Amino acid sequence: MNRTFLALFIVSPLAVLFAVDSQPTFKYPLAPTSNQVDDYFGTKVPDPYRPLENPDSPESRKWIEAEDKITFDFLKTISQRDGIKKRLTEVWDYERFGVPFKEKGRYFLSKNSGLQNQSVLYTSTNVSEPPKQLLDPNALAKDGTIALSGLEVSDDAKLLAYGLATAGSDWQQWKVRDVETGKDRRDQLDWIKFSGASWKKDGSGFFYSRYDKPDEKNKLRSQVYNHKLFFHQLGTPQSQDKLIYERPDQKEWLFNAEVTDDGHYLIITVQRGTDPKNRIFYKNIADPNSKVVELLDKADAKYAFLDNDGPTFWFKTDLNAPLGRITSIDTTKPLPPQPKELVPESSDKLEAVSVVGDRFIAVYLKDARSLVKLFKPDGSPDGEIALPGIGSAGGFTGKRKDRETFYSFTSFTTPTSILRYNFDNRQSGLLFQPKVKFNPDDYTTEQVFYNSADGTRVPMFISYKKGMKRDEQNPTYLYGYGGFDISETPSFSPANLVWMEMGGVFALANLRGGGEYGEKWHEAGMLHVKQNVFDDFIAAAEYLIDNKFTSTSKLAIGGGSNGGLLVGACMTQRPDLYGATLPAVGVMDMLHFQKFTIGWAWTSDYGSSENKDDFPFLYAYSPLHHIVKGCCYPPTLITTADHDDRVVPAHSFKFTARLQAAQGCDKPVLIRIETKAGHGAGKPTTKIIQETADRWAFLVKELGVKIQK
Repeated sequence: MNRTFLALFIVSPLAVLFAVDSQPTFKYPLAPTSNQVDDYFGTKVPDPYRPLENPDSPESRKWIEAEDKITFDFLKTISQRDGIKKRLTEVWDYERFGVPFKEKGRYFLSKNSGLQNQSVLYTSTNVSEPPKQLLDPNALAKDGTIALSGLEVSDDAKLLAYGLATAGSDWQQWKVRDVETGKDRRDQLDWIKFSGASWKKDGSGFFYSRYDKPDEKNKLRSQVYNHKLFFHQLGTPQSQDKLIYERPDQKEWLFNAEVTDDGHYLIITVQRGTDPKNRIFYKNIADPNSKVVELLDKADAKYAFLDNDGPTFWFKTDLNAPLGRITSIDTTKPLPPQPKELVPESSDKLEAVSVVGDRFIAVYLKDARSLVKLFKPDGSPDGEIALPGIGSAGGFTGKRKDRETFYSFTSFTTPTSILRYNFDNRQSGLLFQPKVKFNPDDYTTEQVFYNSADGTRVPMFISYKKGMKRDEQNPTYLYGYGGFDISETPSFSPANLVWMEMGGVFALANLRGGGEYGEKWHEAGMLHVKQNVFDDFIAAAEYLIDNKFTSTSKLAIGGGSNGGLLVGACMTQRPDLYGATLPAVGVMDMLHFQKFTIGWAWTSDYGSSENKDDFPFLYAYSPLHHIVKGCCYPPTLITTADHDDRVVPAHSFKFTARLQAAQGCDKPVLIRIETKAGHGAGKPTTKIIQETADRWAFLVKELGVKIQK
């Protein structure tokens, strides 16, 4: 049967099966409505809650405030809430570090003393000695809502270009700070999104990308197009920045520029939205009259520039290698380029590559866990970097001639440690190891494999307290993402630790649509086969129940952003399967998402309702459009934020209003709206802890969790 119609068919029988006569005990506020009906190629689709797309209207503000009151009044009744928050605060209060990097003999690293809202940037000339504070974002806002969103140090280590994001918005403001004095210069750059910075080697300025100034009133909702690449000359106003490259004929292209370590070339990575298939252009910086060369212009694969040997460029790519390989291109030869293979595709996913110590440091994913191999510049194998255990490694910072590299290692029960690898003695040494108030030996993690609806073998990590009985009574939190070629790997989370400490099980399913097994795995969960992702997640829930880890009444599902879509789709397709659901900042309206901010960029993964071929597939699973009146949906706590300009809160608002109006039983449907916060990046620690406490408290009440001591 065509999968589109299968997905549509799933909802209707369940709605009948689980419809009940009881009236909700919650008196939800009436949301503003309209008679809006959209016509998609002859299919008429009502959108009654369209007015909620304007959160600033008096009607929307009244609804938002009323919803917030209902939610927090309910959360206050949960007696365990304060205790959960207290324990989260205790566990979160540990010193943690970012991966250091070095410029001109000077080290830079971030550190959080424990409960600081934002990590602080430090610098030193010796990583073994106490560093000097360079930039403390906590001093910029009392409530911690200004975050360091990007940084780039000049080649002589004298200047720091840094980006700031306010209240979680994707919009950034960039400034320049003198490293020695800690004082800011007068440079200030605005209206920057989705861009880093890259200094010229002489320190005269840096390259960056930005948009034109938006309408101030609608800057958090309006679509953004026409990214432009500029050069900022130090000490001059932004209005005098030199335009390096733009493509008005390609309004959806995004540009990120990187100066090569030898200072000769500007590498321009060109992406269309979130499509992993990109383009690579370059410009000879040494020649002021040089034109931009469109080296790889077909968008036929993913290309990541690694380094160069003069005119020979090295790339990580999945061209003719879905799991990834390393190639080189001689730019002196005529176009089209003829890539030369250096490191061939292996049986594991090539996740990341750094060039340090005159070697390629290749991080592979073997069933979603890290494996690190070394290769010489000619591609010949040169050993491995042994990791402390089964988990995730990342970073591997440094320059090509450095004799050391820094990296992080973490797992579900191992807080992120920072290590230094010495190329001379081939040894890793522990640099920073957090001291968290728990015993990791009390917990265990296993990896299992289960079959999805079509027989595909899918991996899942399951973590829990040792000695746990499989008696179907264990409260379980199943998390997933499944999209945009993003790999979900083991990592430490104070939030998940406290959940397990209370007797909960944490499960992470590595769904199709992600990047764990390369581009074929990604493609198997996107566009017209996106339903595979939901099937994988549903099968993960069924595995946990069938194998007596938990039962429906004790099982919660959660995810954020694309993972929020995942939860929304699965709870509307199988409302019978879960004891509670936690969709966060989710993409819930699959027919309208492309109309806001950067939503158009996701059409590479989702497709668009404006495309006749895509519409029926999107309509088949769009969470907003598969809510059926009278169906008994699981207890649901939806979370969003007022400054989310990635997935605008209208998605969550409309989903909440429709779900509340349709709910056929007395199980709560609540929405928690965070203020002065965005999609997640840069959220202050205090807000993270409080939101986590509310989510866990909600599950404790709705799953009937008896907290273990």
